[in-house]
Amino acid sequence: MLMTQRLQVLLDDSEFDEIRRIAQRHHMTVAEWVRQALRAARRDEPGAEPQRKLLVLRETARHAYPTADIDQMLSEIEGGRFGDDGL
Repeated sequence: MLMTQRLQVLLDDSEFDEIRRIAQRHHMTVAEWVRQALRAARRDEPGAEPQRKLLVLRETARHAYPTADIDQMLSEIEGGRFGDDGL
C-alpha cells in the first residue's frame, strides 16, 4: 500500500506566482512541478555523507593495489580480450 504525505510550504506571493508561471509553461500543476523539482534535487544530492566518503577513501588508501605501466596494462587487457595468454 502506497502511503502519501502532505507537505506544506509557505511562500510569499511573488515566489508562488513565479512557480505558477513556470509550472504553466511546462503544462503541469504547481503541485506536480514542485514534486518533480524535489525529485530532481534529491537526485542531485550526494548519495553518501561526506564523513562516510572520507572514511571509505582513508580505508582504501591503507591497501596496496597492483599497478603497472599503462602500456603494459593495456597490452594485458587486449591480450585477455583476444584470448592471447601471453605464451
